[in-house]
Amino acid sequence: MIKVGERAPDFSLKDNRGNSFNLPEFKGKRILLSFHPLAWTSVCADQMKALENHYEEFERLNTLVVGVSVDSVPCKNAWAKELGISKMRLLCDFWPHGEVAKKFGIFREEDGFSERANIILDENHTVVFVKVYPIKQLPDLNEIWEFLVGS
Repeated sequence: MIKVGERAPDFSLKDNRGNSFNLPEFKGKRILLSFHPLAWTSVCADQMKALENHYEEFERLNTLVVGVSVDSVPCKNAWAKELGISKMRLLCDFWPHGEVAKKFGIFREEDGFSERANIILDENHTVVFVKVYPIKQLPDLNEIWEFLVGS
């Protein structure tokens, strides 16, 4: 698993709208990569809705928040519409399957999806926070706020 202090691997993924998300283009912004196992599951839905509901607060902290899972673009787009997610980008680590999760060392080979994890990158895209949660546990947004405000 990637560790605090390591440089995040560069990557490019399509988002739920089919647009490219190229990590190097966001240098100068902190990035919260919120990995979730699969769309259309209740804990993942709660995780993404919580982030969407606080999107502007993240922006005020110079932090771009994105959700990441192995689902395809059409799947993530339909799910975003169902959840009412319109500001946040949901990234599709679909093909090669789970490649970005593998680069971060959080792909669960036996299940075919990523761990539930929050990874924060600083403005130079060095990893400054990593936490993996039990699959059925909703990540604690307060610990993310505390970290972002304190750093």
